[in-house]
Amino acid sequence: MSGVELNTHSGVPGRNHNLQTGHITARPSSKSIQSLQALPVLQHHDDSPIHPNSWATVRGYIREPMAEFFGVMILIIFGVGATGQVVLSSSVAVTASPKGDYLSLNLGYAIGIALGAWVSGGISGGHINPAVTLALAVFRKFPWKKVPAFIFAQVMGGLCGAAMVYANYFHAIDLFEGGRGIRTVPGTASIFSTYALPYMTSVSCFFSEFLATAMLLMVLLAVTDKANGCPPPGLVPLVLFFTILGIGAALGMETGFAVNPARDFGPRLFTAMVYGREVFNFRHQYWLWCPIIAPICGALAGTLAYDAFLFTGPESIINAVDATTRGEHLRSSLDEAPKHPGSLDGVGNV
Repeated sequence: MSGVELNTHSGVPGRNHNLQTGHITARPSSKSIQSLQALPVLQHHDDSPIHPNSWATVRGYIREPMAEFFGVMILIIFGVGATGQVVLSSSVAVTASPKGDYLSLNLGYAIGIALGAWVSGGISGGHINPAVTLALAVFRKFPWKKVPAFIFAQVMGGLCGAAMVYANYFHAIDLFEGGRGIRTVPGTASIFSTYALPYMTSVSCFFSEFLATAMLLMVLLAVTDKANGCPPPGLVPLVLFFTILGIGAALGMETGFAVNPARDFGPRLFTAMVYGREVFNFRHQYWLWCPIIAPICGALAGTLAYDAFLFTGPESIINAVDATTRGEHLRSSLDEAPKHPGSLDGVGNV
């Protein structure tokens, strides 16, 4: 039979009999349920979706920040995970032979950024980097009201990703450090966050992160610029893969190429819970001015350079119409307007 199912409790097709109340209620058939689920998503008159249930309503509010959260978490799991494998496998107490080298950890971060962008790109834009979020808010009119939620989600994604990698390599860290519960800074803390090489000065550290992040933003803006031969949207993460791989290979040795405040600060928050406050005291608050302030400044500089000299789209504040252009456009529109009889300048002028 189609459309209804027989129910032997009531003897009436498509109905249930409540033995306690005696009421008969309609019972939808499996085909009716399937047809209901197959209906298109309903929308309000303003094109906003009608949520099918209460959780969908909640999800509508947190969907974009959660995309950023998972994007950064994936970045950290692959990037920090690759770093952990390379560092920890260098000890014979952990494994008989090394499992990777510097190229391996570069590949880990490149894969992490690509997969994180694929997961979050179609939902939140795939920023997965507070420096990117701030640069787009300053120059590309990204809504400032979204910035706090995005940055908080990005940092928490970094923290949770680092916690998962730590749980995965917990016993290997014990063996590498020489005993259960022994944790040193930078030591194995350098697996999770960036620590500059000893010979690097503060200015050199700042410049390294500044330069790397500026290059990242220029490439990112170029591949999303429709007037600059951008690749299909699905291939943007692949471009990011090569970009991060190149940054790591060319500029990453000295500071660990954070180029992302959430990539460093989120895991550093986690290591502070395990390794102690020393992770923040390293080299006089290195954590603040190098992997946070320098990438933000680099992102702003890279965006300014691209928008000032290459970008022609109206999204940028640099290409905003000024008062002079607006006045000339208005005068031009009035001059080109058709003249009507009876007007002062028309054929039938009076």
